[in-house]
Amino acid sequence: MSKQADSFEVSEKMAELTAATEVRGEDKRTPIFPIALGAPRVSARVIPELTCGQRVRVEALLHEATGADYLDKEVTVCGWAKTCRKQGGGRSFIELNDGSCVRNLQVVVDRGCLSEEVGAQVAKAGVAYSFRIRGRLVRSPKDEQTYEMQVCDSEKHSVRVLGGADQAKYPLAKKNHSKEYLREIQHLRPRSYMMGCVMRVRSALAMAIHEFFQSRGYVYVHTPIITGADCEGAGEMFQVTTMMPESGLIKDIPATKDGKIDYKKDFFGKLANLTVSGQLNLENFACSLGDTYTFGPTFRAENSHTSRHLAEFWMIEPEMAFAELEDIMECSEAFLRFCVQYILDRHAGDIAWLEKNVEEGLSARLKNVAESHFARCSYTEAIELLKQQPEGKFGDDRIFWGMDMGSVHERFLSEEHFKKPVIVYNYPYELKAFYMKVNTDVGVAPGATVRAMDVLVPAIGEVIGGSQREENLELLDKQIADKGLPQDNYWWYRELRSYGTVPHAGFGLGFERLVMMVTGVENIRDVIPFPRYPGNCEF
Repeated sequence: MSKQADSFEVSEKMAELTAATEVRGEDKRTPIFPIALGAPRVSARVIPELTCGQRVRVEALLHEATGADYLDKEVTVCGWAKTCRKQGGGRSFIELNDGSCVRNLQVVVDRGCLSEEVGAQVAKAGVAYSFRIRGRLVRSPKDEQTYEMQVCDSEKHSVRVLGGADQAKYPLAKKNHSKEYLREIQHLRPRSYMMGCVMRVRSALAMAIHEFFQSRGYVYVHTPIITGADCEGAGEMFQVTTMMPESGLIKDIPATKDGKIDYKKDFFGKLANLTVSGQLNLENFACSLGDTYTFGPTFRAENSHTSRHLAEFWMIEPEMAFAELEDIMECSEAFLRFCVQYILDRHAGDIAWLEKNVEEGLSARLKNVAESHFARCSYTEAIELLKQQPEGKFGDDRIFWGMDMGSVHERFLSEEHFKKPVIVYNYPYELKAFYMKVNTDVGVAPGATVRAMDVLVPAIGEVIGGSQREENLELLDKQIADKGLPQDNYWWYRELRSYGTVPHAGFGLGFERLVMMVTGVENIRDVIPFPRYPGNCEF
């Protein structure tokens, strides 16, 4: 990370982004879903000021809306030193950060007003030292920062060194670190500027999700993490068992007469797994409560080492009764636009830092998502668009109806052709899961499509996948059989269709994909606190 980034000034960028978010383009299309449910505007962010122990957050001191309230007053701050330097005349300059924002508070300490012991501690302090400081907030003589803190009164001001750090051993003492290096020290990487920005945005996005659905009357359902159902039918699931013997010997695992593992003697009396999706469970509640959603961890045992896959990740999954494909297309668009605008309105400083250090043009790309009406095209139309491109455009890929589009195809559609988010719908039946409703009245037929949709966004590709569910039991049974799945495993899911079945639909969104989209970070391992992937389960 550059020295310039260390002293990154975000005031102008914050002002620019804040001003931009005050101007909204008039909505020319009447959105069925959001208006009908009274879609709220993104509420203004309240800057939290005091914390436990009556310390004031650095963000509150540096923010234009609250900093003036503390001007020429004594305040207490706590944090970690990003830089420490001594200057002639017995002064020390500490760049203090407490994690509340990307910006640092400069603290100018006159060591002469401190005790000899504390003055010596401050003089030798370095990066990662932690402090509790009481001083006076004043206007900074430097143009690049509005306020700074001065410690210059032996009666009113104080400095307490809470913890030191050996500068020769501290892994982050140097300024520049690669993302790969930071992944090796996951317990310390939250102290990096990038991880701090990403985690604040991630936290805000989690709140945006709840605000979006709660303000629209959805019921938040905690779906189970341990499950006996496989939503995708893929079988790539982590098993949950207590049958591993203390001896560690395979021969001591309970077995049936034909030599298979006897799951009847396991904890749950049957094979159990970690969930890959809460969708099937959520449908139970949607068919009673109406509009529902779940937001929680999911797990996939894919032996995949890519920048887009994790073994443990979080999913947002709304499920709506009395809804069809058009409804979830409207909902998914409103949801994404809301979440992006939420971050632009509330975390301009973090977005400005990410734009400078991670993705150039990030704020413009996010505004494009927040302010655009998403394009729509059928899968068939999308394939025709791909076929029209010059040979070799997509490498050796052969473009044909029935193919599963990859990231390169998805990004072409959203980035180059439509130049904004696009919803692709009506996918081939063979590509999708057993529960999706077929676009015919007689069920599966050659060339059949299902009422499914994917939302593709520039720089990422697919971020949302959803469908209208098959509510007809007879047709659902045919699809379960056609996919080669055991019908008995879904007896409860099938029974929903026997008692007051209704059209219903929903979609799923990988939370980490959303964080990647909003921050511009390209590797999914860098947007989750502790990534889990094949061969790695530290901490």
